Amino acid sequence: MSPRAGQAGHPARTLAFVESPVQLLNVLEWAHLHGLHDPGPSGPAEPSGAAAGGAGAATASVPPPALPTQPGPAHIGPAHAGHAHGGSAHAGPVPAVPAQGRRLPAGAAAAGAVAGGTAAGGAELTVVVLSPTDPMTRGQLRRMADLARDEGYRVRWEEARGGTTAPFHTIGGLAGSLRRADRIVMGDPFSRYVQLLLTITRARDLVVVDDGTATMEFVAQLARGERLVRWHRKGGRPGARDLLFAPVSSSARRRLTPSDRRRVEVFSSMPVTEIPDGVTVTANDFAWTRARFGPPRITQSADLVGTSLVETGVVDGDRYLEAVRNLAKAHGATRYFAHRRESAEKLHRLAAETGLEIVRPDLPLELIARRGPIGRTILSFPSTVVHTLPLALAGTGVRVAVCDIDPTWLTDTASPRAQGFLSGVTGTARDVHRLAAVSPA
Repeated sequence: MSPRAGQAGHPARTLAFVESPVQLLNVLEWAHLHGLHDPGPSGPAEPSGAAAGGAGAATASVPPPALPTQPGPAHIGPAHAGHAHGGSAHAGPVPAVPAQGRRLPAGAAAAGAVAGGTAAGGAELTVVVLSPTDPMTRGQLRRMADLARDEGYRVRWEEARGGTTAPFHTIGGLAGSLRRADRIVMGDPFSRYVQLLLTITRARDLVVVDDGTATMEFVAQLARGERLVRWHRKGGRPGARDLLFAPVSSSARRRLTPSDRRRVEVFSSMPVTEIPDGVTVTANDFAWTRARFGPPRITQSADLVGTSLVETGVVDGDRYLEAVRNLAKAHGATRYFAHRRESAEKLHRLAAETGLEIVRPDLPLELIARRGPIGRTILSFPSTVVHTLPLALAGTGVRVAVCDIDPTWLTDTASPRAQGFLSGVTGTARDVHRLAAVSPA
C-alpha cells in the first residue's frame, strides 16, 4: 500500500497509535518503507509544555530528542545477588553498549528543517503514543519517541491512562485529528483504546503493524470472523468488562475487515498463513533498523532473551527459573536480556540463583542487538524475537536459537490454546536453530 490516501493535491494525513516500544519501532519501519515524513507546521498541533504540565492534564509533550552520551540498559549483575530478596537492585548504564550517533532526516540541514521540511513522498505522519503506566515500557517509549523525532516525524504523547478522566481527555483531544485522518496505523488491534478510537475515524486506509506474535493470532481471527481475543486469554469465559465492551470490539472487527470503502494492510515480520480476503500483507525486513544501527561488535559468549510468559500466567515461575539455569549452563550464556514486562522480583531471583547478569534494555532488543555488543549465539524461548532478530542481524553471523516450552512448564490456568500457539511460534521461525526443551540437571 503506497501513501496515496487523501484528497487530490493534499498529502495523506496519517495517524499512528502505539502503546509499546516494539509497536513504535515497527511504525518507523513501515514509514521508512513507504517514504512518509513529518507533517510540519500544517500537521496536528502538539501539546505545549505549559498545557502538559497543568493539573489533571491528559496530554504531555515528549522532551526534546536526545541520545545520552553514555546510553545503556539498567542491569542487575550477579555481584548484587545477595540483595535479591531485599532492597532495590543496582541499576546503571552498561558502558559496553555504545552510543549511536544521531542522524537528521535526509535533506535537513538543521534541526529546524526537521519540523518544517518540505513534503517528500506526499504523505504526513504523526505518531500518537497512548502511554501505559508501566515504568519500563514508558522509558523505552520515551527513547523510541526520541528516535522518531530524529527521523523527522511528529510525536504526540498522551497520558491516556493517567487517571479516571484521562481517557475522556485523550479521546476528546484526538477526535478532530481522527476525523481528518486519511490513514490510521495501529500497533495493537486487540487494544480496547485502539478499538474505541476506530469507531471515530473515517479513514479509508487502516494499517496494522507488528505487535509481536499477537499479529499472527489477529490475522487468523480476522480471517475466521472470530472476536478479537489475545491468544493467552483464549478459551476463557468472557468477563463483565468484555461483555460491556463487546459492541465496540465488534465494530472494530468490522472496520478492520476490507471492503469497497476501506483498505487494510498488515505490516509484519511474522509468518502469516490465514490471510483474510482483501487484506494486503507487507513484509517487514527491518530495513530501517539495519540502515540506522550497526553493524554490531560480536562477542564469543551467548546471550539469553527473557520472556514474560510467567507474568501472563502461562508458565510456572519455578519451572521457568530452572529452565533458564539449565539453558545458560548448557550454552555458556552470561547475560539475560529481560522483557520489559518481567517483574523485578523474578529478575532478582534469576540473578541470585543463576549468576547471570540481568540487563533491562532501554530500547527494543532488535535495536540493542544491532548496536551491540551482542553474543555470537542468542538463546530465546518462543517469542517475537525468534522471528525479528534474524532479520535485524542478517549478515552479521549471529546465530539465534530457540528453546521449546515443555508442556509440564505450563500452569493449570494457562489457556488450552497456549501450547499449540507457542509451538507454532517456534516451528514457523526462519533462520533459527531449534533446541529441545531443556531438562533438569
